[in-house]
Amino acid sequence: MIDELLTIRQMCEAFSVTPRTLRFYETKELLDPIREGQRRLYTRRDRGRLTLILRGKRFGFSLEQIRQLLALYDEEQGHEAQHREAYAIGRERLADMQRQRAELDEAIAELQHQLALCEEKLAEFERDARR
Repeated sequence: MIDELLTIRQMCEAFSVTPRTLRFYETKELLDPIREGQRRLYTRRDRGRLTLILRGKRFGFSLEQIRQLLALYDEEQGHEAQHREAYAIGRERLADMQRQRAELDEAIAELQHQLALCEEKLAEFERDARR
């Protein structure tokens, strides 16, 4: 599979995505498979790019951020510049995720508190109904 070309169906199976997903990334110019008529053939480069796209989506990167990261690997500016930019973008996303987690933790704690108050009231109602 290292240098072989994969069909759209093989790509879907290998990466657990739908043909629609692959076509979407193609329309966004994130993937550029070889075209043979209606047939799409995906290269090793396409597989690598799709791996990075899916990882970026899992991390919550926008398509534009993913495009920027992929562009770094297409340029001839050297690995150090690529890693520096990827690191900066990754640190920014990590800070966003940590901020979101803190907000979510706060909301969870507040909801748990409100549910505890409701439980107390419901228990009171049951006690009053038994009297």
